[in-house]
Amino acid sequence: MNQIIDLLLLALNVYFWIIILTVVVSWLVVFDVLNTRNKLVFKFCNLLNAATNPLINRLRRIIPPLGGVDLTPMVVIFGIYLLQNILVHMKTY
Repeated sequence: MNQIIDLLLLALNVYFWIIILTVVVSWLVVFDVLNTRNKLVFKFCNLLNAATNPLINRLRRIIPPLGGVDLTPMVVIFGIYLLQNILVHMKTY
């Protein structure tokens, strides 16, 4: 059972960093630091969006942007944090 929990914790940790990377890359694209006309940047952005958009788009239907700021990645990060804490507590019992 502990190996399954460790695997889930690792997967949640990887997904956490993918979401952080997606947010940072989106900011870099918005501020014209990265140019999506570059094929490599475009493919990288598509890869990140393919990994995060299924969950984020579902939450965007429920959580509207507040003042033009999208809070859904922060909600997902908070959810990952809660799941990790639950799994760690399950592991100790």
